[in-house]
Amino acid sequence: MDKIQLENTLSLWREGTCVKGGSEGHQVMHALAQEALQVVAKLNTGYHTPEEVRSIFSELIGKPVDETFTVFPPFYTECGKNTFIGKNVFINFGCHFQDQGGIFIEDNALIGPHVEMATINHGKNPSERSDNHMSSIHIGKGAWIGANATILPGVTIGDYAIVAAGAVVTKNVAPGTVVGGVPAKVISEI
Repeated sequence: MDKIQLENTLSLWREGTCVKGGSEGHQVMHALAQEALQVVAKLNTGYHTPEEVRSIFSELIGKPVDETFTVFPPFYTECGKNTFIGKNVFINFGCHFQDQGGIFIEDNALIGPHVEMATINHGKNPSERSDNHMSSIHIGKGAWIGANATILPGVTIGDYAIVAAGAVVTKNVAPGTVVGGVPAKVISEI
């Protein structure tokens, strides 16, 4: 698949398409996973300077990251190419981004350790269980996602919002609010 075809495919995934199990799109997902696993292995093996980490992460997502970006390995993904990172973003260690459906992280966002972002749901019917329903995640400017939080498909975290440690976010979070719990509910406003 050439670069233009790949970008068209990734764009369709960000728009919320369904990739049927066993389809050509499903095979693309597996090919991207193999590429990502190779780069993730390089990122997560041994010590790398911050500059080297940014270079490897840029290779993983297929586009440059700003010099203000920081990620502490290990970091995990089985795609990488549908992640978009703003300026002055910090991602702590042990995070997993299932980004096939698109993950957008705006400027000045903080992502705590062991945060899970999942952009795929599967079919409920057992005969459709291998189908992948994509839906993007958006993390707003200055948002803070606490340790061990899980952000589910289609969720937008508003600007400057806080997601408490361990929360499972199933619905959009309004700007300037604090949410926590399972499922996450509004705790307070900032």
